[in-house]
Amino acid sequence: MYIEKRKEGKRIKYYLSHSFREGNKVHKIRKFLGKNIEVLQLKERIEKARKIILEEIAQYKIISDPLRVPLSEKEINFIQKLQVNQKLRITHLSEEQWKFFSELFTYNTNAIEGSELDQKEVKEILEKDKWPKKSKEDIAETYGVNKAINFIRETKEHISIKFILELHKIVFKNSRGFAGEFRKKGEEVVVRDGLGNIVHYGAPQSRILGLLKELIEWYNKNKEKYPALVLAVAVHNQFENIHPFRDGNGRVGRILLNNILIKNNLAPVNIDFKNRREYYSVLQEYEKNHNIRPTIDLLIKEYKILKKKIGDHTKK
Repeated sequence: MYIEKRKEGKRIKYYLSHSFREGNKVHKIRKFLGKNIEVLQLKERIEKARKIILEEIAQYKIISDPLRVPLSEKEINFIQKLQVNQKLRITHLSEEQWKFFSELFTYNTNAIEGSELDQKEVKEILEKDKWPKKSKEDIAETYGVNKAINFIRETKEHISIKFILELHKIVFKNSRGFAGEFRKKGEEVVVRDGLGNIVHYGAPQSRILGLLKELIEWYNKNKEKYPALVLAVAVHNQFENIHPFRDGNGRVGRILLNNILIKNNLAPVNIDFKNRREYYSVLQEYEKNHNIRPTIDLLIKEYKILKKKIGDHTKK
């Protein structure tokens, strides 16, 4: 990092600047420090600006290739066998089982994001239009997620910009004023944990559209090359990394995950609310090390749980 000085009449403007390379591109970040400022004040502002620049640089670490850490042929074959052995074909689900799945998924995916509705209340909302005395937003998003599951069952679309926006609009139409809209200029995402530590940066708003287009291009190029689990996890994890919306990225990402699965003839999967810490952990592993293997392991685990729950429900 270095100081830039620019004359403006009799005044001197001070900036802290830094250039860095991302792939074949060179980016420059510049922060204004002030005009004609004293040395001590300049030092204080340099330190603050340095921290801000380092945070912005971290946002550019989001990579274009969701499989930067490639899977070996042996791993790909192993995952392919897992899919076969687990009997995860979408044709195995009856209409009643689809209904059960949608209610289960709706409860869990909203609970992960803080919904206060319990599983019984979600069931009564969807089956009886019976509303508990709780958040109207939670109720609206219950209908929204359930409708989105029906939508991905009917559409032939795998992934596109229009499709991603439509999913967000369906889920949040009656609860968010920005439903169906990507983050606007100036809307940046920094996620912190309970201690104030930064655990995730979304992509800079200016890069959202470009990164999503690259992800869509990657999927279309590789959908015949990799097993469905690999495709779905790579798309989901990279989508969460990009974080294109002000809110609702987790839910849209998990619905998108299921759309990729069912379009490749696999059954949908539910991320159980009880396993949310493990879910956050595998996303962190992907963000830091570009490793999708832990997420695949989690999905196999969730498939086994779902299979048992569907079996128990069917026996009733």
